[in-house]
Amino acid sequence: MASNHPAPEAPSPFTADGLGGPERTWEEWNPTAESIRPVRGKHRVAKQRGLARSSTVLGVGVIAAVGAGGMATAQSKPPVSISLPDSIADNLPDAKSLPGVGAFMSGDAEDAPVLAAAPLTSAGITTAEAEQGATDAGEALRARILQQAEQQQANADAEAKAAEEKAAAEKAAAEAKKQQDEAEAKVKAKIAAEKKAAEEAAAKKAEEERLAKLRASYTLPASSYTITSTYGQSGALWSSGQHTGLDFAGAAGSPLKAVHSGTITEAGWSGSYGYRTVLQLEDGTEIWYAHQSSIDVSVGQQVSTGETIGRMGATGNVTGVHLHLEVHTAGGSAMDPVAWLNSKGLSV
Repeated sequence: MASNHPAPEAPSPFTADGLGGPERTWEEWNPTAESIRPVRGKHRVAKQRGLARSSTVLGVGVIAAVGAGGMATAQSKPPVSISLPDSIADNLPDAKSLPGVGAFMSGDAEDAPVLAAAPLTSAGITTAEAEQGATDAGEALRARILQQAEQQQANADAEAKAAEEKAAAEKAAAEAKKQQDEAEAKVKAKIAAEKKAAEEAAAKKAEEERLAKLRASYTLPASSYTITSTYGQSGALWSSGQHTGLDFAGAAGSPLKAVHSGTITEAGWSGSYGYRTVLQLEDGTEIWYAHQSSIDVSVGQQVSTGETIGRMGATGNVTGVHLHLEVHTAGGSAMDPVAWLNSKGLSV
């Protein structure tokens, strides 16, 4: 029968068991029933141990490290089986004899303690985060940062919205004030216009009352007449080249009346004026009546408004029957009779 073993080799400097000892030589060995009986002692097969012994010791170290740092968890970490040679394993102390470790040791897998699913440290993790499963410290920190960022964004949005609302409110208030100011300005303008209109109406009424009183004390010099020449009119008929009075054409012999109460200062013939009468009023104004056919008053006589002082005629330098009326100021200057009569409330 062929042998399954190699031929003898040269002597090895190592011992037969590899652990040192007297140098031995190899001999050919043919196994028999007696020589293959179970061998006991140091050459038994090493038993593979899982988390129950060697791994448990290392796990305890990991747990202690993680608990001190607070930055990792044992959640979802599968146990790692570690095999050690018997020569090392036999020299290790019994794990059950270690203080505080025996509680983790068990012969059955079912009796092995189960690590909590919660993080080994809760530093930086809220209760709500732990309940929701955010057990990883990095994830918790990330979630916290995101939450803070969202809160800051929400605060910024709220501030922006508040600023917009404030600006809108200020704009609305300014617009309302502008409208109010415009309305008040319109009311003031309306009041001012009404006041001005009332003042103008009052002034007009007062002027009408004044003219009415003047009309009661002033009158036109003739009752039936036609205006044929006006003051300042140019022509060769007048020696000065311009007409110096106002001509009332009418029937010969028609009465001529005193325009206002006053005193007769002249009454008689006056060259180109023919028969002329001068009536002086209280303020010194003189009224000249020329070209009369006859004179009915005398110098120094006091006359009243509307009293007859003579008759219409055609004496002096004339082309027809008419009254030549002149108005002179107290200083002697001639003026437009139409303007003077109008100032007294009289129209021609």
